Amino acid sequence: MFLHNQCYITRYRVEAMIPESTSKLSDFLFKPENRVTWDKSLKMYNMVLKIDLDTFLCHTITESFAMGSISPRDFINLVSVKHYEGNMDVISSTSVDFPAYPPSSSYIQGYNHACGYICLPVQENPAYSKLVMFVQTEMRGKLAPSIIEATMPSNLVSFMINVKDGIKTQKIPSRHGYHHNGHSSFLKKK
Repeated sequence: MFLHNQCYITRYRVEAMIPESTSKLSDFLFKPENRVTWDKSLKMYNMVLKIDLDTFLCHTITESFAMGSISPRDFINLVSVKHYEGNMDVISSTSVDFPAYPPSSSYIQGYNHACGYICLPVQENPAYSKLVMFVQTEMRGKLAPSIIEATMPSNLVSFMINVKDGIKTQKIPSRHGYHHNGHSSFLKKK
């Protein structure tokens, strides 16, 4: 954690072994239609602009957490999914200003500095993936750094538990909808 221009930015890294293949896990993490059903930290998750097959803008609104001491935040993030040899996926994200979604009086608009996920196959068991999550968040608003420090680690662990539970309960699509590099084209044009 550090101060940057009077803003308190938290940095975290969390890892988990997830019982799913890498390509299905990376698809699962950012399907807008399913995200709020398993991610208990989110109130809303919408893709607002598709730039290309693997790049899009999303608008998220978090739930309040820490027994209500941290109110909901909204974020506008540019998300990019990159597929690498060896079945490794990198999902990177950073907040951006987007005129169609200016800050509102209903929520404090947080800011995510470069963050994201790395999905790696587990060599000993390809039915599992290692999920590494990097977070650099400015919660903004009038929060004491001690509240953020006390609540963020458990919130991130809860996210990983939500991923594991969500994978178990969500039906992952068959490989029928996958494009040429073996990854699902989950952001289809409408």
